[in-house]
Amino acid sequence: MHIVWSDSLEDVDWNELAELYRLAPLGTKTAEGLRTAFGNSMFRCFARDAGRLVGVGRALADGVDCSYLCDVAVLPSHQGTGLGQQVVDRLLEASRGHKKIILYSVPGKEPFYRRFGFKRMTTAMAIFENQVLAAERGYLSET
Repeated sequence: MHIVWSDSLEDVDWNELAELYRLAPLGTKTAEGLRTAFGNSMFRCFARDAGRLVGVGRALADGVDCSYLCDVAVLPSHQGTGLGQQVVDRLLEASRGHKKIILYSVPGKEPFYRRFGFKRMTTAMAIFENQVLAAERGYLSET
């Protein structure tokens, strides 16, 4: 497996991306909706194997306070290979410097995100600039 990474929207086949989400499975997303969502995202990454789109992710971010990781998806044929971890690593690196990084997880995937340092919130999972203070204020729990 030789992965080629990109953050460019220019060569994205939006129908192929919609199919990736369907197969991942992360639900039905329209090609046009994905074009809008990725176009409005500050950070994004696309992983291709032999030209085929096999993994993606994006982050909505304001450049200072908050970055929201979303739509991380990997084709079933490439799940379990570390590709999802690489997508998240790239989005976290791009989001570095934000005071908090948040995400919503597919139920049951929380252990995957905990490996990156995410902790459960009552309404989401997050990494705060000051985790101790956030926990003291009740934003985070250890479970």
